[in-house]
This record gives sequence, structure tokens and C-alpha cells, in this order.
Amino acid sequence: MTSSSYTIALASDHAATGLKAELAAWLTEQGHTVTDLGPDTAESVDYPDYGFKLADHIAAGEAEFGVALCGSGIGISIAVNRNPACRCALVSDHLSASLARQHNNANVIAMGARLIGIDTAKDCLATFLATPFEGGRHERRVAKLTPA
Repeated sequence: MTSSSYTIALASDHAATGLKAELAAWLTEQGHTVTDLGPDTAESVDYPDYGFKLADHIAAGEAEFGVALCGSGIGISIAVNRNPACRCALVSDHLSASLARQHNNANVIAMGARLIGIDTAKDCLATFLATPFEGGRHERRVAKLTPA
């Protein structure tokens, strides 16, 4: 667990509602404020709709971090990254989660519900939240990704 608590928004498609619910409950237990942007059922939906909704939430400053989930994590991460205020990183392990924050100052983490188990997802998310942005040589690179 991190020593800080954050406001975190989660969104998924139909393939990841189960993982989203488990992560939302776990984050709440960890002391974070969680906003679930949907969907609430496994009825088929389009991941771009929920990726855009999450990205708008982050861009508006309504959450400090976001969690984007779909079957593979790929589609929803692409949707989130369409918003220039978001730096969404698709991760699958401890190292990729750490580097997403450390080098890229990612503010959204994406994972694939069909590719990652709950324990690995929790580890990735805990690492992501606990890892600070390193700055330094990475600052100018991240600045090129961020709107003026």
C-alpha cells in the first residue's frame, strides 16, 4: 500500500467488469477514493466509449489516476490516449507498472482482464501508485506529450 491515498477512476468494457469490481473493492480497502465509471454489467459495450469517459474524467481533474480495463487492455488504452491530458500505459507486470510512472509519469494504467490475474493486477496497481515520477532527463520527454 502507498502512504498516500488518491482519487482513482476506473472504467472497463464488458470483458473486464469482474476485474474492475475486484480492483475497485481492493482500492477502497487500501484507503483510496474510487469512482467506477462503468459499465456495471457484462452486457456488450464498446471500449472506446468508456476509455473516452475515463480520459475526460482525468482531464477534468476529477481523479488523480485512472485504471482502464478491457479484454486485452490494448483497445481501451488507445482510446484513453486520444486525450492529450492522459498518459495511459498498458502494463502486465511489476516492472512495466513501475517504469510507466518513473519514466513516463503515466496517470492512467491499463490492463487486460483476459491476460492478467487479480494478484498480478493488484501488484501492478500498487506499484503504479507507489512509484513517483523520476523527472530529470524524462521531464523534457514527458513535456512533449503534454499539451501546452
